[in-house]
Amino acid sequence: MRTEPFTMERDVLEIGDVVEITEGKLPRAYYYTAEPAAAMSMNFAPSERIVSRQGTVTGKVLNGSTYTVEITFDE
Repeated sequence: MRTEPFTMERDVLEIGDVVEITEGKLPRAYYYTAEPAAAMSMNFAPSERIVSRQGTVTGKVLNGSTYTVEITFDE
C-alpha cells in the first residue's frame, strides 16, 4: 500500500471515494490529477512515479482554504 497527499481546493471528495488518476509530465518530474480535476499531487521524481491509476481516499484535512486528501494505492 502507498499513500500520497493531494491538494484539493473545492470540497468534492469524501473518505471512501474511489478516484481515477492521470499522469502529467514535466521536464524532470511527474504529477498526478485525481479526476475530474478534483485534486492534484506534488511533483515526483521519475523513480517515484505512481504505477496505479486508481486509488481510494483515506483521509481529508482542511488547511485554511484548501484540503489535503490522502489517496491510498495498491502498490
